[in-house]
Amino acid sequence: MIADSSLPKIRLYSYGSLLVLLLSIWFALTLGAVDIALSDLFAFLKLWLFEGQEFASEQYPTLSAIVVHIRLPRVVAAITAGSALALAGACTQGLFRNPLASPDVLGVSAGSSFGAVIAIATGLSLSNPLWTPVIASIGALACAMFVYVLAKNSGNGQTLYLILAGLALSSLLGGATLGVLLFARQYEVNQFVFWTMGGLEGRLWQHIAWPLPVIIVASVWLLKHASWLNTLSIGDEAAHGLGMNVQRSRFTLLLCASLLTAMSIAIAGPIGFIGLMVPHLVRMLTGANHISLLPLSALVGAILLLVCDLLGRYVIAPYEIKAGIITAVLGGLYFLWLVVRVQKQGRLL
Repeated sequence: MIADSSLPKIRLYSYGSLLVLLLSIWFALTLGAVDIALSDLFAFLKLWLFEGQEFASEQYPTLSAIVVHIRLPRVVAAITAGSALALAGACTQGLFRNPLASPDVLGVSAGSSFGAVIAIATGLSLSNPLWTPVIASIGALACAMFVYVLAKNSGNGQTLYLILAGLALSSLLGGATLGVLLFARQYEVNQFVFWTMGGLEGRLWQHIAWPLPVIIVASVWLLKHASWLNTLSIGDEAAHGLGMNVQRSRFTLLLCASLLTAMSIAIAGPIGFIGLMVPHLVRMLTGANHISLLPLSALVGAILLLVCDLLGRYVIAPYEIKAGIITAVLGGLYFLWLVVRVQKQGRLL
């Protein structure tokens, strides 16, 4: 349970994050190469919700093209991918009892990159651009499950073997990815490099139609079972003594974190640092109780990716900076600040 003394602080952070998210959505829908007045946006959305899309499009054809078909799917993609990455990061950090762990420990990033390069090099991405995120997400899931199978019989040292197996498989798939790129054509190499930057430009409803239900189901399940992470944090033996099936619980939580990461990669490509930075920051503010940590991390992750995408498309409009580049810069600055802060306090991370 959450301590009564911490409830006011958690509520304050939650309401503040929700307000910032709503403001971010407003800015993302109204700002850009073409600015939209707030009154026009409200009038259009009112017609869209109560009179139907066709009638709203007839009254506001330009707004319909910009908001419904360009900016709104991009906003939904940013919120969905950002919250999924933050939830997956918080889950992984809780499982490994390490505040600097991330789903990349399981080789998810290497698996997705290998899947993407296969889709690009075989020409599947040319026949249908959706093949790249589909095969990338399959590669991410397959890699995570393979790592777990390698480590599941290691007993008390399972966490250590998960990390070692993840590092080994990441190195193997990293070499295989470079090998495929060595024989790829120049435009295929360029396409792969562009994909690895991560971003939300050009995202339409079809890009989020199939990952979104998976993310919603996995997120709801993870939030419902947040107490499992609290139980596992006291140690496997103590958790087993409390009646928990430790191996099955760890497997389902890892599967959930891998699903969330894979689906976010399918939407936005490999966005770095959100799954690592956001849960760590939220934990510093509210504590390590996953019942409050998980939903607040999801809110902050959605805000961060949405704001980074807005900055990327607005700062030097009409040109864009990919959101993955901005999150990488912010993540690097955050951890440099964290190192200096910890050194001054004279303690370990």
